[in-house]
Amino acid sequence: MNGSPPRFAGVELYFYDLERARSFYREILGLTVADEEPGHYARFDSGGGFVCLERKGSEQYPSRDKAVLFFEVEDLAAARAAIGEDRFVHQAPGWAVLHDPEGHNVLLLERRPSEGSDAEE
Repeated sequence: MNGSPPRFAGVELYFYDLERARSFYREILGLTVADEEPGHYARFDSGGGFVCLERKGSEQYPSRDKAVLFFEVEDLAAARAAIGEDRFVHQAPGWAVLHDPEGHNVLLLERRPSEGSDAEE
């Protein structure tokens, strides 16, 4: 591509049970619904991008099912405690994985202090 690289805008996942997926992303992850068409899709804004959930079969150009969503959190231990330790399928220093209602990997990354920040001084 010429010029600057594309900027990440968002990701879309397909679900058989859209309402169950909507509830997970709203209630478990705490995302806010930005736009939706009930029975078709729900879009959540998440800082640097969006997550769109779409009912399987409603799309004109389906994608493969493999997907991983990455979310940064300030305090991973606090996030795990708030969500519930039993929901996580894998944990390692600095990150942990849980599944949404259709089995997509949702990976929480502990935010690292940026270079030159006060936290590193």
